[in-house]
Amino acid sequence: MRAKDLVATAISNTFRSKLRTTLTVLAIFVGAFTLTLTNAVGAGVSQYVDAQVGALGSPDVFIITQATDATTAGDGPVKYDPKSSASVSSRQGPPGTTTKALTDSDLTKIGETAGIVSVDPIRAVQPDYIEYGTGSQYEFSINATSAVTTADLTAGAQLDGGASDAQLVLPDTFVTPLGFASADDAVGASVSIGITDILGAKHTVQATVVGVSLESLLAAGAGANDALIAELADAQSGGIATAVTSYGVAVAHFDTTLSADAVTALKADLATQNYTARTIADQLGAVQTVINGIVGVLNAFAVIALIAAAFGIINTLLMSVQERTREIGLMKAMGMSGGKVYTLFSLEAVVIGFLGSAIGAGVAIGLGSALSAVLSQGLLSGLPGLNILLFEPASVGFVILLVMAIAFLSGTLPAQRAAKQNPIESLRYE
Repeated sequence: MRAKDLVATAISNTFRSKLRTTLTVLAIFVGAFTLTLTNAVGAGVSQYVDAQVGALGSPDVFIITQATDATTAGDGPVKYDPKSSASVSSRQGPPGTTTKALTDSDLTKIGETAGIVSVDPIRAVQPDYIEYGTGSQYEFSINATSAVTTADLTAGAQLDGGASDAQLVLPDTFVTPLGFASADDAVGASVSIGITDILGAKHTVQATVVGVSLESLLAAGAGANDALIAELADAQSGGIATAVTSYGVAVAHFDTTLSADAVTALKADLATQNYTARTIADQLGAVQTVINGIVGVLNAFAVIALIAAAFGIINTLLMSVQERTREIGLMKAMGMSGGKVYTLFSLEAVVIGFLGSAIGAGVAIGLGSALSAVLSQGLLSGLPGLNILLFEPASVGFVILLVMAIAFLSGTLPAQRAAKQNPIESLRYE
């Protein structure tokens, strides 16, 4: 019997006992359905977290602050030291904590540390409004770390850090109010940003919209390149060169060729100089760990369901072997080898596994996609960009192959029993 004939016969034999096969397929369906959904939840949430991480900064940067004795809000206030740098709120620690400001000498010291490529202070700017043409003016804010972030774009391009012209990545919530027909229509437009200096005078800065992004939960405000932030900061200082002499936070780029151990050693080196350096992974690594743990637990329940279904496959095929004893004897008497008999029953197990997994995955994709669309417009509408159920082809294919592999292993025992049947005794079986 050729391979094509074995497959055709296996498919035909699978439906001999329709009720028993259907119940077994349904058991597999539950496990495959659950596993497909849990994988989709993990992929959707992970994609959203990755987008949020990108909004905090690039993977090759440190967020650097002065080390402080008050590491938590519960430690209480720190006595003022007139010899120390001024204390400024860094917004990098727990609520209520403060961090000593970084001075120009600190920036020079950090920049001279081996492994650090460049270091720049984060200059906080506070615009008053944004306006397009002669339209309405809207309150506006700039993400201070946007020069090193990766925006979750819906149109346009990322900021060009090396550009000399002022560039802006506009949050999508501003597109319609400013008078643009769409996000694509906003790309390339010139907008006016109003800002008040320390002397109370009003200034207007022009910027070009290079992209439109979804708003981030972790980094609120629009994105601005170094050129725009510098122009706004100069306008805000009112022409007083000494207006800014200290900074709450600095961004340091480190050598991208450094290994993980070298990056850890670099952080330790900066710590000995009384600086705290954290990467994006340090800030949100725990979040991703929790997500992976939750998805892992959900997947475990799905695997338990699949194991239970595996016993159903064993039972179905054992019953099939018993009912077809004389048929097996006849096939072997006509020259069919034990190996082909084993292959035939193994293929029947694989067919059952494929049916259950394919149907389960298909139903999960259909219902999950509909549910995800409803949730994104309703309960999760406050989380722009979150696709709670993301069905990746590779993940769905893995689930189907995994279930088929479990089905094959489950069919091993019945297939071996069928292959070892004595043809003479099998033909006498009643």
